[in-house]
Amino acid sequence: CLSELRVPDMSSSPPLSRRDLVAGAVAAGAVLALPSAAMAQAKAPLVGPLAPNPVEFKKQLNAFIGSATPLTEGLLLDVSILADNPSAVPVKVKVTQPITDTDWCEEIIVLADLNPSPLACKVQFTQSNGTAEASVRVRLAQSQTIHALARMKSGQILSASQAVTVAASGCGM
Repeated sequence: CLSELRVPDMSSSPPLSRRDLVAGAVAAGAVLALPSAAMAQAKAPLVGPLAPNPVEFKKQLNAFIGSATPLTEGLLLDVSILADNPSAVPVKVKVTQPITDTDWCEEIIVLADLNPSPLACKVQFTQSNGTAEASVRVRLAQSQTIHALARMKSGQILSASQAVTVAASGCGM
């Protein structure tokens, strides 16, 4: 279950809320989706241990990849190897393959393999975007690997990953 934030029309808007600013930061025509568990987590205090969910991670990964063989070229993942603030680790993802009229990025996801809710972000694009990139902040429960995956219109899957070390859990703060 994902809660989607559509990019607002920024031309004649009243003052923006924090949520609007996040949505507006995404390229026009893109959709930013956050797991409903993450939305609930932001509203309620956390109680009890937050264990990794490897089954959900594999489920999300396999659902996105399907039968395709991911390519390790064409996707740039920019995330620090040391997270000084595990509650808000900056993650930037950009498709470096050429975007053409016949092949463009349809979707990018970011997964944190040892988080209780592994799907950190899902961004959808249209042909009119002209570029496929996203910047988000991810909350990390512990040191782990961040995975970024992009699905091209042609069905090609691009992947990149980076191990991130955290000093303290961001999910329990």
